[in-house]
Amino acid sequence: MVGESPNDRNDRAIRVATHWYQSHLGDNAKVLLITNGRDNKQKAMEEGINAETVESYVRSLAQPGLLDLVVVSTSGDSTMEDVEDLRPSKRKVIYSEHKPMSEITSGLRCGIYHQGKLRVNRYNPFEAYVGSESIGDEIVIHRRSNMNRAFDGDIVAVELLPQDQWHESKSFIADDDEDDAEEDVHLAPNSADDAPRNTNPIQSTAASSAAAVSSRPIGRVVGIIKRNWNSYCGSLEPMPMPAGSGGIAHALFVSKDRRIPKIRIKTRQLGNLLDKRIIVAVDSWNVLSRYPSGHYVRTIGDIGDKDTEHRGKSYYLNFTDALNNLQNDINTIPFCTQILACLPPLPWTLSPVDLANPNRQDLRHVRVFSVDPPDIADVTNFVHPGSPLDEEATQRGTSVYLVGQRIDMLPEPLTEDVCSLRADVERLAFSVIWEMTPHADIISTRYTKSVTKSCAAMSYVEAQARMDDNRLVDPLTVDLRNLNSLATIMRYRRCERGALTLASAEVKFEIDSETHDPLDIGIYQIREANQMIEEFMLAANISVAEKILKHFPLCSLLRRHPNPTKEMLEPLLRTASSVRWAIIFYSMDYGVPHYSALGRVIVIVGLYWCQFAKMYVIVHRLLAAALDIVKLPPLFQDGPQLTGVVDNLNYRHRNAQMASRASVELHTLIYFRTRPTDNEARIVKIKANGFIVFVPKFGIEGPIYLTPKGDKGGDWVEDEVHRRVTKPGTSVSIAVLQTVMIHMEVVEPQPHRPKLQLTLI
Repeated sequence: MVGESPNDRNDRAIRVATHWYQSHLGDNAKVLLITNGRDNKQKAMEEGINAETVESYVRSLAQPGLLDLVVVSTSGDSTMEDVEDLRPSKRKVIYSEHKPMSEITSGLRCGIYHQGKLRVNRYNPFEAYVGSESIGDEIVIHRRSNMNRAFDGDIVAVELLPQDQWHESKSFIADDDEDDAEEDVHLAPNSADDAPRNTNPIQSTAASSAAAVSSRPIGRVVGIIKRNWNSYCGSLEPMPMPAGSGGIAHALFVSKDRRIPKIRIKTRQLGNLLDKRIIVAVDSWNVLSRYPSGHYVRTIGDIGDKDTEHRGKSYYLNFTDALNNLQNDINTIPFCTQILACLPPLPWTLSPVDLANPNRQDLRHVRVFSVDPPDIADVTNFVHPGSPLDEEATQRGTSVYLVGQRIDMLPEPLTEDVCSLRADVERLAFSVIWEMTPHADIISTRYTKSVTKSCAAMSYVEAQARMDDNRLVDPLTVDLRNLNSLATIMRYRRCERGALTLASAEVKFEIDSETHDPLDIGIYQIREANQMIEEFMLAANISVAEKILKHFPLCSLLRRHPNPTKEMLEPLLRTASSVRWAIIFYSMDYGVPHYSALGRVIVIVGLYWCQFAKMYVIVHRLLAAALDIVKLPPLFQDGPQLTGVVDNLNYRHRNAQMASRASVELHTLIYFRTRPTDNEARIVKIKANGFIVFVPKFGIEGPIYLTPKGDKGGDWVEDEVHRRVTKPGTSVSIAVLQTVMIHMEVVEPQPHRPKLQLTLI
């Protein structure tokens, strides 16, 4: 109609459709138009149509619990009373209005604003970073007011503050009293989110000046380009029950992920939710509200010791791991019949067609063996492009490793049987074959699909035992020793070229097979066998990458480790001021063994500025296309689609890391629940109100407070240049790498929220 907007036209079409259904069905059914559009509802009623809003319809069902599930409308949010203060006179504008998208687009084009993804600091949820390609730097955002209602993962528009406001602020450990953000003990290192990932110095600074202008740009969020709101796991903040029953209660939801702010909800079933782990979704965040508004989605289960005592620790562990998977968006749904139908008939055996394939070389006569993790099998032989199995694997992105549990990207028959390189079993593989001299010089490289028959499938422990047993001189053991000699040379050359080995300490649990309780905890020992396999896996990856890049430079995927800049290295350089830099640098790779306490601590210090890799797992098809075995799949010729796949892989890989880390933290908490202990720890990072320590015996890290909670500094003075804090008027001084004795104990600062607390002895 003339002057009618597209939205009004759409509403009119819905009303016309409703009329048609009323006429078509007659008295056989009641047709109801549900709309939250005020004008649409009014016009529908004028036209004789039964119309309700979502809320009024749910209310008519006389099931009060369902009302909690109704999404809070954005338009109604500004009229809701804040939980923290119900007096209308106290309501004030807390945040700035977001710029309209037209203004953001214009500002991005002319360089006034900068676009990037917001990452909230895991140690301090009141600090965030936005990576901006427009200035080639990460912009630091201080305080929630400057985050301006942005969530971790949101794509935001940022405005830089005037350069005279680019002051370095003191780095604090956020304590429980600040927005009740829990300060958990984490699997070390957990620090990739604790510092900007890419920093280019914009102007030089005097590091010794406390009020020096920062070389890192400081900014504030002016608009949200794309929201990253999800459903979150957590529990309601303890509060007294309101008078009466069945009425509406305002409550604050606290997410297990401390980067997420509290979420306010309205509920009619407060008594049933206070001691539950629940899921809450975010609906809106108004400028008048300190917290975002959301709604209750569902209950996951009970929390607290009573549940553990009633059903056993194994239930508690499984239940909490399930929460962990849900929080990190891990797909635990069993593979459906349609996907399982894509698998080859089981039991699978080598067929004459496989042997007759001219692109597949028969290597069954070669002495082939594997050391866990095994060589890469030819999994893409069974996962065909565009199949339901391929689509599912693309969405899952990666396998997830929890304590005592693995959530596979592919169905178990493939991972455990068909593509597992078992001893004395014929298998299909994708092989990189080198001809090498005794000095590890590569003479030739060849790539081929192959047929193998492994003579042995060894664990790292078994392979190491063979190499160490001087009585063994059989061909397999000799092969292992020769490979280890080559790997040692290859490793040395890599390090000479500037490579650093910064693998974090891996925590290992001994688990009770019946109860699934953790019986013991310690550091996983890295052996020569581990390093040998790592070296050849790296060499294989490099060879394959070179081959793919040569043939498909425009669609090759990069596993990217951005170079650390001088700015990012500054904390490490300051740490080295009291010792020789050459010693620290040398020890980070091979000067100090990884299984020594100091070696691990220095690796942790290094990881505070090192970025974690982005890993991709779709190279098989690119390599096969490079060898003219198959045509390049259409995916690799569609830039936007390939970008979407890569983004999902990064997202899934990161979530898998977070889920794995959280699983370890959970089992660590359960282990120490009945085992308070004193241990030696090393300081890995200094804060203004405390420091972060690493406990070598258990491979975990956590905060130590030097001041009462909420006290920003107290009697201690931070020396950023020498990476230490001192107490004026005394000889007490604490510095990075220093050894301290700490007490480890599980405490419950808030009901049903146990945490592992570290205190200085």
